Amino acid sequence: MRHNISRSARRITLFTAATTAVLLTAACSGPTDEADDGVTTIVLADAGLGTEADATAKAVEAFESANPDIDVKIESLSTDGTQYMQQLRQRLVAGSTTPDVFKAADIEIASLAESGWLYDLDSLGADPDSFVPGAVKAGQPDGTTVALPWFANVEGVFYRTDLVPEFPATPADLVAAAKAGAAADPAIEYGLAFEGAKYEGAVTVFNLVATGMGGGLDLDNIASDENVAALEFLHDAIYTEGISPEAVNQWHEGEVQEAFSSGQTVFSTNWPFVFGASADGPVDGKIGFAPFPGGGGTIGSEMLGINAKSEQAEAAWKLVQYLTSVEAQLARAEATGNPPSLLAAYNDELFEIAPYFAQVAAVAENATSRPSTPKYTEISAELQTALSSVFANLAEPRAALEEAAEKISEINGS
Repeated sequence: MRHNISRSARRITLFTAATTAVLLTAACSGPTDEADDGVTTIVLADAGLGTEADATAKAVEAFESANPDIDVKIESLSTDGTQYMQQLRQRLVAGSTTPDVFKAADIEIASLAESGWLYDLDSLGADPDSFVPGAVKAGQPDGTTVALPWFANVEGVFYRTDLVPEFPATPADLVAAAKAGAAADPAIEYGLAFEGAKYEGAVTVFNLVATGMGGGLDLDNIASDENVAALEFLHDAIYTEGISPEAVNQWHEGEVQEAFSSGQTVFSTNWPFVFGASADGPVDGKIGFAPFPGGGGTIGSEMLGINAKSEQAEAAWKLVQYLTSVEAQLARAEATGNPPSLLAAYNDELFEIAPYFAQVAAVAENATSRPSTPKYTEISAELQTALSSVFANLAEPRAALEEAAEKISEINGS
């Protein structure tokens, strides 16, 4: 944590032996939500790093100023997503009443809800309709709102506006534009860069292309004709059209971003962080961002939930409301580039802060989230295997998806 906010800085805690002791004695402890001076203390678990951690600390300080009767302690867990969830689950499994508020990736919410660890936010007055539709859906795995999106990351297609004056209307047009752009600029090495390594990023890219072509991650139709066509598009980009290098089957977001930011590719799939990462580089001022032809996009939200065992649910809810307010979301967007999840935050003030958010809003409008299911991790593993085999040219798209569909059906028990 590197910031100069003394009040919040004093409250940032690490998971130390002292915290472990609290967990071990939690079942024996009585209510501790209000101190003798009438101040209620709540704990916010976060995994922020750098500017994101600073932005959270500043938001907490602003909240405390507006709510002097509430004291917020920030519990900084691991910045590694997997380790963060392990640490969070340890607390929840132990039945701890803290953290009162915590963040979690959208794909984790269904599992947390199934375990009974998330508070019913509808009972507190949540207004899910005020959020980006694709983002809020992940917080309603069984219809009840148990988490709200803190910020709504969205994956779309980046392109060079100097080489592609008008974004392609169809996948075939994208291929043609990629080839034309590469021919027009000798610095271009690739027509399309995308995340093809065997990891979650490949799944979000597949969903991005598939939704643009009329498919998507409908678990009952994974091997649909539309999905097969989408996977064929990605396969052929490498092995037939030659607009993507074979190396993409090892590429993550970082390699794809570097290829675009350094001016080596005409198109790339990725997330809005690319705008900031490309500042002052060879493509600065020449960046467009759009849905995949046909309107495809993938939402990847960070959600906020309240611990079902929290003894300070009312105070916790006030914090969630503030963190998802227009004021807080605009401040976070300016400081970190995190796209707001609140529809009202996409306004002239935001576009003045960073004009590219208008393009982000257009991608987010029809973007979809990944399936909200407690078994998502297992399902994703099967999809990753299928996609990886195709990107390595070891399997045909239809055969790979049909095999994945069978295994996913077994996982779901259908």
